[in-house]
Amino acid sequence: MQTLEFPNDPLPWQVEQSDYIHRERWFTVRKDAIRMAGGGYIPDYYILEYPDWINVVAVTTAGDLVLIRQYRHGVAGVHYELCAGCIDPGEDPLAAAQRELLEETGFGGGTWQPLMTLSANPGTHANLTYCFLALGVEKLQEQELEITEEISVHLIPRAEVLPLLDSGQVMQSLHAAPLLRYLVGGH
Repeated sequence: MQTLEFPNDPLPWQVEQSDYIHRERWFTVRKDAIRMAGGGYIPDYYILEYPDWINVVAVTTAGDLVLIRQYRHGVAGVHYELCAGCIDPGEDPLAAAQRELLEETGFGGGTWQPLMTLSANPGTHANLTYCFLALGVEKLQEQELEITEEISVHLIPRAEVLPLLDSGQVMQSLHAAPLLRYLVGGH
């Protein structure tokens, strides 16, 4: 990931103290005391630490996008999403993306490339989301869902994806952005 730098960019903050408020795999909160280069001081700056995530814009050999639907308790609703998941400790992001697509949808194969890297909120989240584009995927097996996963798989023609986004049927911003990148990227 290339980062642009300019001579007048703000300087990084200095962490004077860091304490963990809560530590679990799915919810870790850290409180930092921050000193800014210009002299400002923030005694209680909260950071959420999650494992890095992946998601996949998967396109079948017929040109349909492989989307999923599942209930999301935070918004109490079911919407279209990309296949997505956490990267296991020590796992390569591409390997995680290929594993998640196969487990959640039964689709795999094809050619893979990085699409973009995102942050849910760079102000408060310490993790990244690695987005991949998988072209020419095919159904290889049945889903292998965990007991906590209830996922339906949908093949959506490319022409129907933008209307889904426009109508609010894709709520997850980390999924909407790579879908839009795919649609405008000329792939």
